Amino acid sequence: MAMTDSTGSTWRYTWARQQNERRRRAYRTVERAWRRRDDELRRLRALAVGLRGTAAAGVGLPLALSPGEAVLWTMPGAQLVEVRHTAVLPAPDLVVEAEPGPLRHRLPDGVRATDAGIAVVTNRRLVLVGGRGRRDWAYGRMTGLLHDPAAPVTLIQVLDRRQTSGVLLPPGAAAEFRFVLTLAFADAIEQRPAVLAQLDELIAAHAESAPFRPAIATPAQARLSARLPGGRRTVAVAAALTLVVPAVLVESDPPVTPEVASAATAAPGPGVTPPRTGPPPSPSPSVVRERRCGAPPNPMGYDYCGGEPVRKPDHRVCDWFDCVPQFWAGRGYLVLCRDGAVSLTGGRPKPCAGHDGVRRTVYR
Repeated sequence: MAMTDSTGSTWRYTWARQQNERRRRAYRTVERAWRRRDDELRRLRALAVGLRGTAAAGVGLPLALSPGEAVLWTMPGAQLVEVRHTAVLPAPDLVVEAEPGPLRHRLPDGVRATDAGIAVVTNRRLVLVGGRGRRDWAYGRMTGLLHDPAAPVTLIQVLDRRQTSGVLLPPGAAAEFRFVLTLAFADAIEQRPAVLAQLDELIAAHAESAPFRPAIATPAQARLSARLPGGRRTVAVAAALTLVVPAVLVESDPPVTPEVASAATAAPGPGVTPPRTGPPPSPSPSVVRERRCGAPPNPMGYDYCGGEPVRKPDHRVCDWFDCVPQFWAGRGYLVLCRDGAVSLTGGRPKPCAGHDGVRRTVYR
């Protein structure tokens, strides 16, 4: 037997079930992404604590290790790259990328590959053992280091070499290589605790961004627009037609001939009120349109006109606005994206990412 409300209808329960399922799917998607990043940050911290390397790890490599030198990481399939026009690179630092973006296997402009082989990170240097020879970058002589944000390329400058060179790695290995190289350089200047402290800050900040479970929609929250084909858009179109059709009918009245005009301006008959002269009366407050500046009608009073940005939206916001799939994971203020959806990412890095950017702010 179908559940019904006090009016004997079932559509409210159908609406609530669909809303809750949509909210659960969006929450699970956001939570999975959040957990993947949390696991990765904790893995990096464990690596930062335990990565020490051994000389035995270099057995079988075509590389002679110095006394006390230990191999931390190796990667076959690396390429040696050189820069045609050398520029000054930023000084090496200990920054751990908060959330590295995707990398494409390509060479930046002005960079060419000259050899291929095995990249080896030790506690004293980075080495590329290639088919044409060996290229070393000692940490103690590094003056510049740059990780390309769009390609898996790392460029290095050292004191004893005029030309800038570096390595090109497989995209899937670039993030791990950059982190291990940062650890190795930190060890060389006795600053590994600074890397650990930075990872602790990233883990704490990520914990604060954990997604909240969405509020549960109830049948009582269902609006009549949910029962109509097209939902709120149908209601909006119908409301627009109620304003447009009377105007069209007025403009389509037959033309007034001189005879009709003279008859209309003749003295009124008994019981007829003469026409009013002077300025027209002010419209009644009841017919003044609600100030929304293009925002859909909503009981929260949200509009695009101006005022205070909405940082804690009402739980009904997605019943009246088109929300992005991961809406409740946002940590900013309410904005309208260029594709027509609203997002809670205003004031954050890359607001409305994947939705063509921000069109305007939503105010209360």
